[in-house]
Amino acid sequence: MRFVNTLPLILSLGAALGSAAAWALPSDREQPIRIQADSAELDDKQGVAVYRGSVIITQGTLKITGDTVTITQTASGDIDVFTSVGKPAYYEQKPAADKEIVKAYGLTIQYFASNERIVLIDQAKVIQEGNTFEGEKIVYDTQRQIVNAGRATGTNVSVPRPRIDMIIQPKNKPADQQAQQ
Repeated sequence: MRFVNTLPLILSLGAALGSAAAWALPSDREQPIRIQADSAELDDKQGVAVYRGSVIITQGTLKITGDTVTITQTASGDIDVFTSVGKPAYYEQKPAADKEIVKAYGLTIQYFASNERIVLIDQAKVIQEGNTFEGEKIVYDTQRQIVNAGRATGTNVSVPRPRIDMIIQPKNKPADQQAQQ
């Protein structure tokens, strides 16, 4: 792999991280991206960047960690897939100023830029405003704000979970409604 002319790949990374808008503060995409890792291999010809060793990527309220993070580009130079692998890999981001941080875990976290989908595989868990979603695989469509959870078919998982597990917190009632009950 070569280490020359990596600016297009890094700029594309910024575009990919900034486009997960459903889980993002609007100001996040305007913030600088910081990547910390023990090593980096960047191959512009193949359109692949691999960061290894306690990788931490931050941009505004966005934080992604993993043992290895791989970013692949399409032939046109756009981000194709962003993959973080860890024990577990971790994702967090504040969706809005008045919302709590969304946290997501999985042994593998993939972000598909073309259709703005985040896939958590193996020991997958999402925590949002006290609600939790756990399963072998969780797919979050950030455009339509739809979560699908279930079995990770065709994938070897370290801890099989034949069923999903969700905990949904009750909505807070206004104080005057609680007093009437």
